[in-house]
Amino acid sequence: MKFRHSLALALPLALALAACGRSDNASEEAQPDTVEIPANEALQTTTETPVADPSANATENPDTAGEDVAEQQKAQEAGDNAAQTAAMAADAMAASSPTAKPTADGQKTTD
Repeated sequence: MKFRHSLALALPLALALAACGRSDNASEEAQPDTVEIPANEALQTTTETPVADPSANATENPDTAGEDVAEQQKAQEAGDNAAQTAAMAADAMAASSPTAKPTADGQKTTD
């Protein structure tokens, strides 16, 4: 008997819940007035065509071009110095190794 009562109450509750989803109230239709003008209305009276700005994409300042070259040269010199230091360290390690053997290209290898 309790099962029948729950089914009898479920149907009206489902219908009541579905009725709550209606949008027949005036609060949805009442929208506040805005003071902003939509963009397409504001631009309808414009007759000028847009022009490209040639300086818009300028990325390099001619005054700093010399500084960039100087920085690149310093970086290149530092890299060369590091390579020379690594070569000298490799030679020193090879010379201190007791089983070092010279190869065809002058490098020493260890067994």
